Amino acid sequence: MPLPPRSKPRRPSVRPAGPRRPPKAPPTEPRLILFNKPFDVLTQFSDGEGRATLKDYLDIPGIYPAGRLDRDSEGLLLLTNDGRLQARIADPRHKLPKTYWVQVEGEPSAEQLQRLRDGVELNDGPTLPAEARQLDEPSLWPRNPPVRFRKSVPTSWLELVIREGRNRQVRRMTAAVGLPTLRLVRVRIGDWTLEGLEQGAWREVPARL
Repeated sequence: MPLPPRSKPRRPSVRPAGPRRPPKAPPTEPRLILFNKPFDVLTQFSDGEGRATLKDYLDIPGIYPAGRLDRDSEGLLLLTNDGRLQARIADPRHKLPKTYWVQVEGEPSAEQLQRLRDGVELNDGPTLPAEARQLDEPSLWPRNPPVRFRKSVPTSWLELVIREGRNRQVRRMTAAVGLPTLRLVRVRIGDWTLEGLEQGAWREVPARL
């Protein structure tokens, strides 16, 4: 009886040579930075005109501002490397309260303060109701350059709490009720405050809302 033919041994499969995929980088830990922005500093990390930017104060790779603060305003700015956290902080739909100390020209009347509380009609529509009260002059760092005053007109300080993020909103609100803003300092965003932060200084806090 003839023997069955021998089967040929199978060659081990060889994968075609090619570049290997690099291992995935571990996920970046979310970071949240509180920064006390000085007057005349842009809320960005570069500028083609040589003006002061965040890069002059912060050397932390991968972070970006959560919201904005005008060049001529001072105080609390939040920065993060986490896109979802940035959106939660900056998106007006979340109505995160922002507290400002505002030096205005003039002496506010009860009627002017009530108009701020009720909402002010601006050229882009009425504002949401705000919290507004008069303050004693707060203890703040001196502004550089100093605020220009008119000797014949008194100045006052207000505390305003808003839950929107329109362009130059606080300045437009106080102007609309006859109290032009001279100096604007943001001191709180949600539960984060400026307390203990010198001008131009920063500190890191847990990255959560």
